Amino acid sequence: MPNWLLPEHIADVLPSEARKIEELRRLMLDNFRRYGYELVMPPLLEYVESLLAGAGQDTDLRTFKLVDQISGRMLGLRADMTTQVARIDAHLLNRATVTRLCYAGPVLHTRPSGLHTTREPLQIGAEIYGHAGLEADAEIQELALASLELAGFSEVRLDLAHMGVLRAILDLDPAAGKDQIAIVQLLRAKDVAGLGELTAAYAPATRAALLALPNLYGDVDILKTARAALPDLPGIAKALAELAALAASAIGRAEVAIDLADLRGYQYESGAMFALYVPGLPNAVARGGRYDHVGEAFGRARPATGFSMDLRELARLLPTADRKHAIRAPWGNAPELKDKIAELRKAGEVVIQSLPGHSNEQDEFECDRALVLDDSGSNWILKNLG
Repeated sequence: MPNWLLPEHIADVLPSEARKIEELRRLMLDNFRRYGYELVMPPLLEYVESLLAGAGQDTDLRTFKLVDQISGRMLGLRADMTTQVARIDAHLLNRATVTRLCYAGPVLHTRPSGLHTTREPLQIGAEIYGHAGLEADAEIQELALASLELAGFSEVRLDLAHMGVLRAILDLDPAAGKDQIAIVQLLRAKDVAGLGELTAAYAPATRAALLALPNLYGDVDILKTARAALPDLPGIAKALAELAALAASAIGRAEVAIDLADLRGYQYESGAMFALYVPGLPNAVARGGRYDHVGEAFGRARPATGFSMDLRELARLLPTADRKHAIRAPWGNAPELKDKIAELRKAGEVVIQSLPGHSNEQDEFECDRALVLDDSGSNWILKNLG
């Protein structure tokens, strides 16, 4: 086996792709800051007990684990930054007011989430802590849509769901509550037959409501169908009203769909949830939602909502950027030459000095000008190369 061969679903990022990713990262983080979000940088690894606190089984299975040579304790390489940022809010910042935090960094997965996905996503996201109202959910949804608009995506589909619907149904029947993990898996797969077998012994009202969920998907009008098909419970009424408000706030910016069985964020989500899709990719490019209970694991429960996306996956969908115009300059230590190169670089130009005996070959730059001496041999000027 060649010693340079990388593990499956792990890949180098070459210059032109790396530039796209980095420009997206800077663009989005700058926009987060304009909304008032403060940047934090959680560590790549920490003790497993802390890293997985508040997370679900899915996160545990995706997390690489190793033994710390200093303490002898088990460490984990983060598979998701959301719980880390929740720990920072609850345990380190410990503010009483609303806190807006954002982040960007690599995460590692033991297994890829799809056939052509990487096990080393570059996760970027934003979170709001301390406000339980729908206003925070609406702001996070708006910020996620704005992020895709900044990246150049004009055709976006917003899929909405709400964990409150399922929670209200499960609260009706203790037997259903015990099977909630299996129920969620069947709902995700829209396995109506399997759901029918599992719920055969449930109370009739609970069983009917659960069997209705896989078919409650479509445009905003599906909310009317849901109100008629589901039990008249305060939790369900509240959830459907929140979905209607979030859908209304996105009209004009995205195609809106609602799917009450799309519970793929179930591991720690507690309220409204959303996923964003763009042409060219079957998977969601961004996911977000409310997760009010994660902070409890760190001793301080705080209302929380946020979203995240993988910049590497997003960059793959974007066209290759045009090569940047650059200036070719000869190698030399003459003060006049060095001063001219410094002046050009300070003005924002890319100046590439040709090392002796080599030609320039770059993926990102096209030298359309050259720095040469004028006819007098005393002044450095720019010459167009055509």
